[in-house]
Amino acid sequence: MPIRHAPAALVAYAEALFTAAGMDPDKSAIVAPLLVEADLMGHTTHGLAQGPAYLNGLESGAMLGAGEPITIADRGAVVTWDGQRISGVWLTAKAVELAVDRARTYGTCTVVIRRCGHIACLAAYLEMATAKDCMITLASSDPSVESVAPYGGTTPKFTPNPIAVGIPTEGDPILIDISASITTNGLTGRLHGEGKRLPGEWVQDADGRPSNDPGVLFTDPPGTILPIGGREYGHKGFGLALMIEAMTQGLSGLGRADPKEGWGASVYLQVIDPTAFSGIEGFTRQTTWLAEACRADRPAVGVEAVRMPGDGALARKRAALAEGVEIYSGVMEKLALIGDKLGVVAPSPI
Repeated sequence: MPIRHAPAALVAYAEALFTAAGMDPDKSAIVAPLLVEADLMGHTTHGLAQGPAYLNGLESGAMLGAGEPITIADRGAVVTWDGQRISGVWLTAKAVELAVDRARTYGTCTVVIRRCGHIACLAAYLEMATAKDCMITLASSDPSVESVAPYGGTTPKFTPNPIAVGIPTEGDPILIDISASITTNGLTGRLHGEGKRLPGEWVQDADGRPSNDPGVLFTDPPGTILPIGGREYGHKGFGLALMIEAMTQGLSGLGRADPKEGWGASVYLQVIDPTAFSGIEGFTRQTTWLAEACRADRPAVGVEAVRMPGDGALARKRAALAEGVEIYSGVMEKLALIGDKLGVVAPSPI
């Protein structure tokens, strides 16, 4: 029988852990629910699984739990922050709040953040905007990490470079969360540690031979994760990666052309208020029609039904809120070891 926890208890636990580790309580109160939100949606590599790394980062000083971002530029609808290595989850949440507020005035607002801490699951932020009838685009890269080779190459130059888009409809929002690579660092690292294989040839060894063994990423020299499209159509993922690098690092003015500064993120965020265009009714009439038409499409052989991006995540979230959330094996144990040192007691399962 799966071990489940009450989501509220997990939020309180994570909040207590971060506060005990030195994070400002107001920041812990934002970071904790967003990590649990990722687990509720089924993004298990980027939810509480990130907790040990964040807690270790707070202890070492690699991630700060206090302070405010420095404003590099502010033209009303365009803002640039230097995040100073403060918690990326907190910084991104505050940026979304700012962008939604300013989009009401300007129709759109774009925020870029350099020197941002790791931002965890992009999908977890989307409903912060869609619940307020705004469309949101969020992208991230890490200029200090390389694990994806350019199309046709063998040496890593990029991170997986995720991008997420939240689109309001008259019902559930469309929640897109993808990356420029076939898979992620988090999943390949997890499967390698467990001695498991990938579902397909999503990586390549150091000589460019496709493989389903995540272990090829941990050799010397290392292999690389393949871009979306793989060996045959990887130019598509390569192009997407270049766009995200430009949006996150180019616009923020700090990236791979500069000395590495440690694990973190460069972030691009844009919020659009449809009321500044044709109006929210016209916007959602179009998005709702398309979503319903896609769901009603005749499924291919072997497919039960056509789903919109986010349908599965929202269904998992509703079930977890009703029945409790199952945390990936080993995560609670790792948190408990740190909690013992900090004097924070883990919650009991349901």
